[in-house]
Amino acid sequence: MPVITPFRRSPRPSDDAPDDPDTPAAPGPAPLETLRTRLAHWRSWRTRHPGAALVVRRVTTAFSAILVLGSLLLPNTLVALEPNRFARIPGEAVVAAVLLLCLPRVPRLVAAALFGTALGALTVLNLLDMGFTEYLGRSFNLVLDWGLLDDAQSFVADAMGGAAATWAAVGAVVLAVLLLVLMALAAVRLGELLAAHRERAARGALMAATVWMTSAALGVQTFGVPVATTSASKAARAQAHRVVDTLRDEAAFAKEAKADRFGATPGDQLVSDLRGKDMIFTFIESYGRSAIEDPVMAPGVGRTLDASTASLAKAGFHARSGWLTSATYGGSSWLGHSTFLSGLWVDNQQRYRTVTSGDHLTLTKAFEKTGDWDTVGVMPGVQKAWPEADWYGLDKVYDAFDVGYRGPKFSWSTMPDQYALEAFQRLEHGRKRDRPLMAEVILTSSHQPWAPIPRMVGWDEVGDGSVYDGIEASGVKASDIITDSTRSKEEYGRSIQYSVTSLTQWLERYGTDDTVLVFLGDHQPLARVSGDGASRDVPVSIVAKDPKVLDAIDDWNWTEGLEPAKDAPVWPMSAFRDRFLTAYGSVPHPTKD
Repeated sequence: MPVITPFRRSPRPSDDAPDDPDTPAAPGPAPLETLRTRLAHWRSWRTRHPGAALVVRRVTTAFSAILVLGSLLLPNTLVALEPNRFARIPGEAVVAAVLLLCLPRVPRLVAAALFGTALGALTVLNLLDMGFTEYLGRSFNLVLDWGLLDDAQSFVADAMGGAAATWAAVGAVVLAVLLLVLMALAAVRLGELLAAHRERAARGALMAATVWMTSAALGVQTFGVPVATTSASKAARAQAHRVVDTLRDEAAFAKEAKADRFGATPGDQLVSDLRGKDMIFTFIESYGRSAIEDPVMAPGVGRTLDASTASLAKAGFHARSGWLTSATYGGSSWLGHSTFLSGLWVDNQQRYRTVTSGDHLTLTKAFEKTGDWDTVGVMPGVQKAWPEADWYGLDKVYDAFDVGYRGPKFSWSTMPDQYALEAFQRLEHGRKRDRPLMAEVILTSSHQPWAPIPRMVGWDEVGDGSVYDGIEASGVKASDIITDSTRSKEEYGRSIQYSVTSLTQWLERYGTDDTVLVFLGDHQPLARVSGDGASRDVPVSIVAKDPKVLDAIDDWNWTEGLEPAKDAPVWPMSAFRDRFLTAYGSVPHPTKD
């Protein structure tokens, strides 16, 4: 009987069996194929959900049109940011539409992307213009002003805290990048839509061009503004002209800075009528004309000036006051300081770098050049290396770390003005010396954001500044007032009152028969406080006991007392140096470029 052998199948690895290490793995899909598969699956949703896809397309198109048109019509100042500005026809949109319709696909995509990117960059510049106009009273300078963005971040940190400043900086960068990318994508989207409906798009572009040209020719307006506009092109041209003007100004100013009416005057022929006097030049941060004339601030500041004038008179001091027009506004105090002391109009960072790297004679250096004065600076706002001290002619500079302060910081200000002045008295003015003293003192308690503000303590209680711990802790927080214009005005006015009181009380307490004080503001406060369209004028006063000091400026026609009259003379801040040197016996010996 035959033996039947059962059929045996070849063994198959079960799903649970371990892989044989000697068996090569089956090749998987390539990464590129996987990506293509996923993209195809993602695109297929339009077929699976046609209604939703149609809504998304229409929303995307509408968003792209709003983004591009809004950017073309966006003004560069907050004052002009009104709804009627967006009810116009931008000529740039008509030209761009015609151009895109004429191009084949690849050049069209490239042109649309470039147009959108350029429009995004212009939008970023317009937003920067808004911020700079609001705070500094001028437009953003594409060449010079990038470094000031660090100062903006510091201001936010002082007002809102370090975390808020970091997030604000990150948000600003992200917003700028998003504007560039989204604007490019939006322009490409609109360009492809025009190409897809070429005939209708061409008729629409022709109609828009006809309406634009007719409106421009007839001066048609809607909601008080012209219907036809080329505001984006004008903004781009303004930015370009600003760059060209800046580059030209650099060379012209360098030549101007070499010519100096007193540059070659020997030391023995400079300020001869002030020999033996302690000469003190003091800047009060943001002390502007608005502090004296604005209805919110003026009453309190006026009372302080009147009371200080009377107290100084009782101590034997008398004052004359006028107005100077600052080279800066809302900030950049160093531009005001250098303009006042150099006699040159230093209204941007390039001019500042040019003049401080040269040897143009400053008012403070004139005293050093005589060899008859010790020259010092008290700079509580300086917290890093400050090589400009040599240009200013200061033998010794006390910065924020040199005056022994152990108290709290008051927002941006590293220490109260009263402490800075008491430290100046202890370290320099009160010392016995062989020669008189010339000092430049910067008072910072009135620096924005004006909260918290110090208050006066007994001069014998100042000590190392620890007395201010409770005062700072109980003060108004900067974040509570920074967005409130009225409260900002009130606190700003209080800060000016504090700074003026600190300075005049110091003079009453420590001034001598030979003390001469010149004090002034470096610039107006920002527009939210000084008001839209405010002047750049700041008060300036000369105070002395010796009547000969004030007699020397009788022909200036300044107002008696610390408060200049509304009709008192107004000079450019750059005019003060030569007038002062001339009034006090200096003999011109010009240098030429």
